[in-house]
Amino acid sequence: MLCTLLNFENFQHFTIMQKILFVVSFPKKLNSSARFRIELYEDILREHQFELTTKYFWSARLYSILYKKGNGVLKFLGLLAGFARRFALLPLLPKYDYIFILREATPIGPPIFEWLFTRVFRKKIIYDFDDAIWISQASKNNLIAKSFKATWKVGHICKWAYKVSVGNNYLYNYASNYSKNVFLNPTCVDTKLSHNSIKNQHLNGKRLVIGWTGSFSTLVHLNYVLEALQELEKKYDFDFLVIADQNPALPLKNFVFKYWKEDSEIADLLESNIGMMPLYETDYTLGKCGFKLIQFMALGIPVVASPVGVNTKIIEEGIDGFLCQSKQEWIDSLEKLIVDHQLRERMGKKGREKIESFYSVESNKNNFLSLFS
Repeated sequence: MLCTLLNFENFQHFTIMQKILFVVSFPKKLNSSARFRIELYEDILREHQFELTTKYFWSARLYSILYKKGNGVLKFLGLLAGFARRFALLPLLPKYDYIFILREATPIGPPIFEWLFTRVFRKKIIYDFDDAIWISQASKNNLIAKSFKATWKVGHICKWAYKVSVGNNYLYNYASNYSKNVFLNPTCVDTKLSHNSIKNQHLNGKRLVIGWTGSFSTLVHLNYVLEALQELEKKYDFDFLVIADQNPALPLKNFVFKYWKEDSEIADLLESNIGMMPLYETDYTLGKCGFKLIQFMALGIPVVASPVGVNTKIIEEGIDGFLCQSKQEWIDSLEKLIVDHQLRERMGKKGREKIESFYSVESNKNNFLSLFS
C-alpha cells in the first residue's frame, strides 16, 4: 500500500537525514582544533545526508581577551554566559542523533553536561581530543582556572562515549583504558582547497627563511632551539619567521614576526623554505599531533623536529625531514637544508606525498564518517 502513495523509484532513494550537534569551545574559525578536526569535514557530512548544528561555549568577544592578562570580571561573566548556553542546549537534545564533543563541554568543573547527554538523555556522543587533556595545563594569565579544570573527567567521558576519536597513538592508548570503541583520527588538512600550493625552492634572489607557526601556549618550545639558531646566524644569512598570536621577540639578528590570520595563513607559511617543530619532551607534549609538521609538509616545505611523540611517525628521517635532539643535531640538520636547495626540494616533495596519503581530508574522510555509523 505504501508503494501506491510513493513512487517506488523515489522510495528506493529515500533517506532519513541524521542530525549531529557539535559541542565546541569557540565560534567557527577561531580554534585550530575545531577548524581541522570538524570544520574541514562539514561539506562531506552534508553530502552524506547529515544535518549539522554547532554550539559554542565562549563568544567571539571573550575569545579576544580570554588568554590575555586582566579582564577578570568580563571573563567571569563570559563563563556564566557559557554555562547558560549549555543549559539552553538540554531541551534541544532529543532531535539529535549524535553529539560530537570536542575536548570538553565546559572548560572547568565536572562533566555534568556529558553525564546528562549520555545518562539522562541517552544520546550517542562522539568524544574527540587531540592533546593529552587529562594533564592539567593553563595559561599563565588564567592560573586560577587551573584548579577548577577537573582533568580527571576525561576518563569518565571516555567511558560514557559511544565512540572516542583521538589524534595519535599516545592518546589512543590512554583512551583505550576506558573505552573499547576508540578510533585513531589524525588531524588533517585539505590538500585540494587550502593547503594546495607547493613551495618553490628555486626562486633566486629570495632570502632564505626558517619558519615556525603556533599559538602563545607553544612559544616556550622555541627556547629549545634558540642557541642553535644563534650559532647558525654567525655563519649564514637567513630570516627566522614566527607566525603566532603573540610576539615572542626572540633575540635573533633577523627575527620576523607575523600575526596569525586565517586569510593569509597559507601565504605566510609559504614564505618558509624550512619548517620546524621543536618540543620539550613531557607527558603532555607526547600527546601533540604534529600539526605544525603536517602544515609545512603539505606545502612541500621540508621539516626539522624533535623526536617526540607522533613526530617520529610523521617524519621519515632523511627522506622528508630530520629529527634532532641535541643542539649540534639541530645545527647540522638545518645547515644541510640551508645550503642545499635541491635537498629542500626533494624532501619537500616527499613530505607532500606523505600528507596526501595519510594526513589529508581526502585520505581520512571515510575514517571520519565511520564515527557516525
